[in-house]
Amino acid sequence: MNEAVKNGIGVKRQVNQPAYGPHNPHPLSQMRTELVWEGKYDEYGNRREVDVAGLAMPLQKIETIDQPRAEAEEAGQLSMFEKKSPRRDDFRNRLIWGDNKLVMASLLKEFKGKIDLIYIDPPFDVGADFKLEVAFGEDDDSIEKDQSVLEMVAYRDTWGKGIDSYLQMLADRLVLARELLADDGSLYLHVGPGIGCAVKSLCDDVFGVRSTATEMVWQRVTAHGDSQRWGVIHDFILFYTKGDSFIWNAQFAPYSDEYVKTKYCYTTPEGRQYRLDNMTSPHPRPNMTYEWRGHKPPAAGWRYELETMERLYKEGRVELAKKPGGRPQLRRFLDEMPGVPIGSVWADIAPVNSQALEDTGYDTQKPEALLERIMKASSNEDDLVADLFCGSGTTGAVAERLGRRWLMADLGRFSIHTSRKRMIETQRKLHSNAQPYRAFDVYNLGRYERQWWQKERLKGADEEHRRVVLEFFKAEPLSKAPSALIHGRKFGAFVHVDSIDSVFTREEASALAKAVAAAAPPPRECYALAWEFEMDLRLALAAIEQELGVKIKPVFIPREIMEKNLKGTPPFFEMAVVEAEAIVRDRKERTVDIKLTKFLPSLAEVPSKELDAIRERAMKSGMDFIDFWAVDFDWSPGKPFNHDWQDYRTRKDRSLKTVSDAAHQYEKKGKYTACVKVVDTFGSDTSITVAIEV
Repeated sequence: MNEAVKNGIGVKRQVNQPAYGPHNPHPLSQMRTELVWEGKYDEYGNRREVDVAGLAMPLQKIETIDQPRAEAEEAGQLSMFEKKSPRRDDFRNRLIWGDNKLVMASLLKEFKGKIDLIYIDPPFDVGADFKLEVAFGEDDDSIEKDQSVLEMVAYRDTWGKGIDSYLQMLADRLVLARELLADDGSLYLHVGPGIGCAVKSLCDDVFGVRSTATEMVWQRVTAHGDSQRWGVIHDFILFYTKGDSFIWNAQFAPYSDEYVKTKYCYTTPEGRQYRLDNMTSPHPRPNMTYEWRGHKPPAAGWRYELETMERLYKEGRVELAKKPGGRPQLRRFLDEMPGVPIGSVWADIAPVNSQALEDTGYDTQKPEALLERIMKASSNEDDLVADLFCGSGTTGAVAERLGRRWLMADLGRFSIHTSRKRMIETQRKLHSNAQPYRAFDVYNLGRYERQWWQKERLKGADEEHRRVVLEFFKAEPLSKAPSALIHGRKFGAFVHVDSIDSVFTREEASALAKAVAAAAPPPRECYALAWEFEMDLRLALAAIEQELGVKIKPVFIPREIMEKNLKGTPPFFEMAVVEAEAIVRDRKERTVDIKLTKFLPSLAEVPSKELDAIRERAMKSGMDFIDFWAVDFDWSPGKPFNHDWQDYRTRKDRSLKTVSDAAHQYEKKGKYTACVKVVDTFGSDTSITVAIEV
């Protein structure tokens, strides 16, 4: 709303105020058409800018994945692989875990103005709980997975003020997306019908009102029964370009059987279907009024020059008149026609069904055909494509198959895990079919900034947050702590409570370990209570324990403590426990494999109502909760995890090996360290190291 109107100006004239008119315009007469939401302007009426410099932070590479190469190396066929592999080495694709606002700001230094296509599919269902049904074990068992605490707080923050906070969230990301786009780049924004109008106005605000902007309607289901209203069966996909010149490849759909039957009703002796078209010029052309093969010219002249007419005839593309006085006609062959130009209504792409090969079980998964249409229209081979709400990784899978480079990011661990598995499977399929592919890396952003609970429930007091957590953990608070990083004590061990607005990182773990080492004699232990832990943190903790002799125990803070009327003490779960051992296959040949001997999931993501049953199942058969595991046979601290071997469950094949079959061969005798990474069915990861001597 205009500030002048909001303050009452113009609603009632003050005494002695001159009448409104040409020399004293009414404030309402000077308002412009504009989408305004709470948060767009600051207290002084200035447009809020995105603090790019304050948001940018270094990305940390934690995994390198080139599965076909790893399999060739383990099979002793690396030299042959390097000679014949269709792998493209011009770019390593990236899968990034973290808040996409921070990710985008962090990517600007390297990719500003270099991304050709951005697809954004943000969550848009107000009030949705964003739960997922995930499978575990080898049977048809499944469990409902809650969103992580990180995701939960993010979505509450996004929808905390309804559409105002949603638009502010989206506006910041659109501004960053515009900066990342190449001058001829395009943006596709996938939204629901309930907010499509407001989001389109927002895009106009960020990109300008462009003639190129298009609003596509995707009919995502064929029917939706609702006795109270018209059934909503569509989504909107908004198309915007950065400039007036942009990448565009027109897309076509096949003709209908009825159209082919009625229009392409002629057939050559060779069996080619065709239709007949007029060869008369659509407008008068006096220079085209020549006689041709006994046919007098039409009044307006021929459509083609004499030389072209002869060429078309020799190619069998002209059908001469069969009756006196008739005219020759052009044959248009069905097999040479591109089809029907695709417009702004897409009713020919079905949603992903549970039996589809591409189905990952991810609730918001979009069909590959949808992304393929978008990608083929607005990018070319080797172009760079980005998806900042990547979900199940559909964009990456399609980009890899079509020869595009890709960047994907998501806040959810489960999303990153699902996408990782999908991209590994895509690599394997392409390589087995001798088709090109690119390797990819997994990155950590490192932290996440949301303070919803702190602001709304604890009135901004971080000390109060720590007091509450220590109370539920049944730890003794320390009034005179030896370090600002140590907040309590339990059973002889120190307790650290991480901040509400952060992820507990390896840098924090190192600082905490040094504080504990300086404060206590051996044995030195400390619980690290946090809402979220950095990926691959176990590796850093193992290195810290080896260096400083301090054992950091990572424990998840349960989401239940945020409930207003909580009764009883919620369970605190340590990060998952995994144990493994080396199996020396042949000591002379120095071949080794890894055997998983124990796994206990943390259960931090399990809904409370199912906790007891799942805990009992986990104690009996913890291996059932492993969804993915991988081995780096030659790992060292500070080095990204390299996927030398892995196995994982799919929706079609629920089996899982518990012993690797890599038969990894070391070049020479010595001591080595293998790293084992395990991801459970909820998307949480943990890693351990295994000492090997051959």
